[in-house]
Amino acid sequence: MQIEFVAPDSAFAANTAVAALVFADKAMSQAAQDLDRASEGALGRAVAASRFTGAKGQSLEVSAPHGLGIGRVILMGGGPRAEFNAKAAEQIAASAYAAVKASGLEALAIDLAEWPVEVAAQAGLGVRLAAYRFDRYRTTEKPDKKPSVTKVQLVVSDPDKATDAYDPLSTLSDAVYFARDLISEPANILYPEEFARRVKRLEALGLEVEILGEKEMAALGMGSLLGVGQGSIRESQLAVIQWKGAADPAAQPLAFVGKGVCFDTGGISIKPADGMEDMKWDMGGAAAVAGLMHALAGRKAKVNVVGILGLVENMPGGNAQRPGDIVTSMSGKTIEVINTDAEGRLVLADALWYCQQRFQPKFMVDLATLTGAIIIALGHDYAGLFSNNDDLSDKLLAASKASGEGLWRLPIPASYEKQIESMAADIKNVGGRPGGSITAALFLQHFVNGLPWAHLDIAGTAWKKPSSDATIPDGATGFGVQLLDRFVADHYEA
Repeated sequence: MQIEFVAPDSAFAANTAVAALVFADKAMSQAAQDLDRASEGALGRAVAASRFTGAKGQSLEVSAPHGLGIGRVILMGGGPRAEFNAKAAEQIAASAYAAVKASGLEALAIDLAEWPVEVAAQAGLGVRLAAYRFDRYRTTEKPDKKPSVTKVQLVVSDPDKATDAYDPLSTLSDAVYFARDLISEPANILYPEEFARRVKRLEALGLEVEILGEKEMAALGMGSLLGVGQGSIRESQLAVIQWKGAADPAAQPLAFVGKGVCFDTGGISIKPADGMEDMKWDMGGAAAVAGLMHALAGRKAKVNVVGILGLVENMPGGNAQRPGDIVTSMSGKTIEVINTDAEGRLVLADALWYCQQRFQPKFMVDLATLTGAIIIALGHDYAGLFSNNDDLSDKLLAASKASGEGLWRLPIPASYEKQIESMAADIKNVGGRPGGSITAALFLQHFVNGLPWAHLDIAGTAWKKPSSDATIPDGATGFGVQLLDRFVADHYEA
């Protein structure tokens, strides 16, 4: 997808669609007024003859309007003008692209010349995210099903300044694409060792990447993580990614930990067949952390950050972990495995302990597609936030609001600890159906050793099908990359 910023007096080819804003109560933007005059009032007549009012989310297409010499005009509803901002422009631009991407036209122009260049830059990000496709395995797709729009031009008052404003957002979109690609890959292609290899390639961006295999993890005592993968022929991995962008490369880092279950059958506690194919994206937390590290390195963030990815495959088999097994985690704490399908927390237990023991970071944030219960609680537009630290939570919630990736904080009351008490070990890995997301977070809290910590349960947000967000085509979302990049930029960079 080619995205460029052009001046208001630019001419557009006949194979172009032009998008302009109309606000609430049919109040046309200057661009829409100019198009209406050039079409001798055709757009105004089309609006009058329709139910289009300019409400947010509405659109009205006018094909080949007389006098304009272009293929189509798309009037996009902006809602109340006073509420229009960069995030609104991102969604509107993504919607405009979605409306014409398979139309047969080759270009889309979006006129935002009335607004600051930062608004147009954010619109460019919206288009880039909306244009994502995972089609590398499609060999028979008909040409008329493929996107025809290959170029998007954003009309701005100062193209050079807009390009400068867009450059870091382009880098961010590259990182989101990287995460989405990881999540979209089938598990026969992306297993733990292949995931680790793809992360290793990020060294080209200046990251330091270290991969620990099963031998190294066994020597560290990671019985909790290794137990999950022991039924698979694929070797489990722990990826350690470091970005040293602070003035002092030895300064205390920030830390992000991702659950990377490359495929989750449930193990011996096997899942139902319906929908099991979706469990290729049970590594969405690890993909988000990898995407974040890609973004930080891409924009040369002035901060030290470490990312830890616990990469396993949870399979049934003659050597698979059984319900009732007791494993010893790296912390020394013993865990009774009641349900082998509650495996992500077992992976994170050792990854979190390893992270805080080796790096002694300022805080840890983990991301995991951890519980189905969080989908029941929050649906698909919010991830659950659990934390032992109010300041850390407040900063994450502020970044959530700014990035548009939703978080909702939930409690972790100590009274729920009774649900994960074990008769045979120090703790058990499930606490029953009531408050399932909460007891999962309480389990993880046993392995953070009092460090400021937040857990993001992204089971409902890592994959959307169908998607109601124009910037997210059906499938992998890359949720967490934009949120955490904003979190780091706003609160921790010098």
